[in-house]
Amino acid sequence: MNFIDLFAGAGGLSEGFINAGFKPIAHIEIDAAACNTLKTRQAYHHLNNSGKIRTYKNYLKNIIKRSELYIKVPKKDREKVINLGIGEENNNLIFEKIDALLGEEEVDLIIGGPPCQAYSLVGRARSSNGMKNDSRNHLYIEYAKFLDRYNPRMFIFENVIGLKSAKDGFYLKSMEKLFLTNGYKMKLYTVNANNFGVLQNRRRVIIIGWKEDMDPALPNLEKLDFKLKYRVKSIFSDLPPLNAGEGIDKYAKYVKKKPNAYLKKTHIRNGANILTQHITRPHTDQDKEIYKIAVKKWKGKKERLNYNDLPENLKSHLNRTSFSDRFKIVAPNEPYSQTIVAHIAKDGHYYIHPDINQNRSISVREAARLQSFPDNYYFEGVKEGINRTAAFTQIGNAVPPLMALAIARTIKSILE
Repeated sequence: MNFIDLFAGAGGLSEGFINAGFKPIAHIEIDAAACNTLKTRQAYHHLNNSGKIRTYKNYLKNIIKRSELYIKVPKKDREKVINLGIGEENNNLIFEKIDALLGEEEVDLIIGGPPCQAYSLVGRARSSNGMKNDSRNHLYIEYAKFLDRYNPRMFIFENVIGLKSAKDGFYLKSMEKLFLTNGYKMKLYTVNANNFGVLQNRRRVIIIGWKEDMDPALPNLEKLDFKLKYRVKSIFSDLPPLNAGEGIDKYAKYVKKKPNAYLKKTHIRNGANILTQHITRPHTDQDKEIYKIAVKKWKGKKERLNYNDLPENLKSHLNRTSFSDRFKIVAPNEPYSQTIVAHIAKDGHYYIHPDINQNRSISVREAARLQSFPDNYYFEGVKEGINRTAAFTQIGNAVPPLMALAIARTIKSILE
């Protein structure tokens, strides 16, 4: 069974479907850095399936360059990543490219979720007009055009919880009406990634759509429970300690050769034993002083730091009422962390490492693990080399692969 991946990002959603046995026809994504990540992951899957995984490992070891990695992938597969923005300006060109890749095949599934900032509760709170004029509010209309052209049996639409309340539910109602016009019924589920083995509190909307003439035995995604009884500290235990601004982008070493039970069970440590992107951002002395206070408060009485409780000499933000929890430790003994969002690319204040001796925010690899990405998943930038900001952005915007895998398996059972 095959799928088209719209608004693909770094490929977290498609990774779950690939691991469930689906075949990607095309990934469409506007961001050039994310497209490079998709190409790198595509190279991994091709080389792994053809018994040539050593070539991919050589890339992670920095023995070969990105261009040398990509040339190992067949030309048609390289063309599956389409770096164009979905919309009136580019749709015809995107259709041409997909048609060439598709050939005589029919499409089983379309997956994807438009950028969520326009529906996000936090995004609306930070916007002067509540995102009312943001063009991304209407990208579901573009999604429907792909349903109309390729007529898949089903579709999966992922987005933030705020979609349900944006413009008092107007967008959601319009979406349902539009999809029905295109011949699809839909059902909305509110799910939490933590129910699927992800050590993160991440509530999301998943919409399952199906052709009107189908009568699928839909799973109740809200009732699925694949929780794993591990704590957040599981993602830190085998990683070398770092100070702020330190780390190795390619081919670092784990401090423990064998993965712990969580990392093994979820395949986050998946046998390569090549640690990459365990890199951290630098911090000011003021931020590091605040981080110490936040860690001490949590370690002492499990109290979160309120910005207003800081000494006056450490307060530099004028806004003292909103986002008073802007400095937050990733608590090691909890069953899940706070939600990883794209803002982590701007600063790490909301993601403070629990080890006071390291005194920093979490690394790229630690963020990726909280999102359940395997350690051999490499996040690219536009140019080759260290791209910490681009990696953080992609990770924050991604669908956790473990959650995607559980959803993919339920859809596969319906389509079979």
